[in-house]
Amino acid sequence: MVVPLIIGCALFMQMLDSTVIATALPAMAESFGEDPVRLNVAITAYLLSAAVFVPICGWAADRFGARQVFAAAIMLFTLSSTLCGISQSLGHMVAGRMLQGFAGAMMVPVGRIVLLRTVQKSELVRAMSFLSMPALLGPIFGPAVGGFLVEYASWRWIFFINLPIGIAGVILVLRYIKNIEGGKPLPLDFLGFVLTAICMGTLVFCFDALGHDVLAPATVAALLGVGLLCGFLYVKHAQRSPHPILDFRLLKIPTFSISLLGGNLCRLAVGAVPFLLAMQLQVAFGMGPFAAGMLTFAGALGALMMKMTAGPIIKRYGFRRTLVVNAVLTGGSVIGCVLFTPATPHLVIIVVLLLGGFFRSLQLTGVNSLAYADIGPEHMGRATGMASAVQQLAISLGVAIAAFVLKVSMVARGTTSLDAWDVVPGYLVIGGAMIASILFFRRLTPDAGAEVSGKG
Repeated sequence: MVVPLIIGCALFMQMLDSTVIATALPAMAESFGEDPVRLNVAITAYLLSAAVFVPICGWAADRFGARQVFAAAIMLFTLSSTLCGISQSLGHMVAGRMLQGFAGAMMVPVGRIVLLRTVQKSELVRAMSFLSMPALLGPIFGPAVGGFLVEYASWRWIFFINLPIGIAGVILVLRYIKNIEGGKPLPLDFLGFVLTAICMGTLVFCFDALGHDVLAPATVAALLGVGLLCGFLYVKHAQRSPHPILDFRLLKIPTFSISLLGGNLCRLAVGAVPFLLAMQLQVAFGMGPFAAGMLTFAGALGALMMKMTAGPIIKRYGFRRTLVVNAVLTGGSVIGCVLFTPATPHLVIIVVLLLGGFFRSLQLTGVNSLAYADIGPEHMGRATGMASAVQQLAISLGVAIAAFVLKVSMVARGTTSLDAWDVVPGYLVIGGAMIASILFFRRLTPDAGAEVSGKG
């Protein structure tokens, strides 16, 4: 399990970096002499860059080799983190974050390709459990780590902490990951890349704008229309192209399409739940960022507990039953957060968040493993590129939905001050979406993914 751990550490570095920066924005604004609201462009720049380039990760892995691209992406992510840490202006920071976004778009999806081409399918659930945890641990650790560094050191250290992780990652990749033969290199679908870049970039930007209220609704609607138009044109283009950059023919594989559609309803919570918890605990309940971050650490413990149990659970019950039942449990754990009040004992909050971390991690491990159960080695690159692109949209959409519902609740109350009741609709919407994913998972056959789950 050395390879999954190496790739998991790269994913953790990316997820941690994407969450700690939110805590540091006020300190960064003071350092640059900028309005804190303008500093949100540092987050948006990363999201846009990652969204634009993630569709070509599969092509790059097939063209240049997954191991080489993965190592180079870690090096570039580490270098760009250093540039962000030493930046002296908002412009420098934005440039560094865009470079980080490009590196992140290559690093994590290509790392997943390395894993899929290295690990046998019978070991895939166990390996994926190592990858699901960083996706959950990063947003949970992020506020606590960011709050601690900003309060006791400097905001620059939220980027400098990537240096030792990145250097160690490159050494481990070159030491333990061998060159892997993958899919046949195909010409780059340049027109498809342009259309998907515009589509993904505008959609992610619009989701982010909705969450932060930085543009007029008419402007957001116009940009959203451009993105949807380019998406429509790409669908038409993909039907004619012999080697489209995002191959929709893969959706004919039931396990892949159901995992993608149902799984992304669950991924809404990856971005939304940490955001809602931060609003609830820090703004509504008045906790400090470090104290709230330490409290939400219970979710990380739940994810860690899942690592040893995901394989046996899926092996005994199979993917269909596990994902259907756990979708209800996962959604219920999110909805349960509406019962928190300032007087709720911390032990109760810890238990609810611990169970939520366990259920969410189990669900992500299940859908991530099932998605590739029936994908052949020659299609791993293209399947990962498509899955990563859709996942990027789902996580961004989760935060946007949560922020939008908060605003609607405050408008309905006729106030601009966040109250504890304003987070309730957000938890209900996200939890309801996760429960609704059973409509997809119920379409699975009882023996779906049997080669991966080991269920006889």
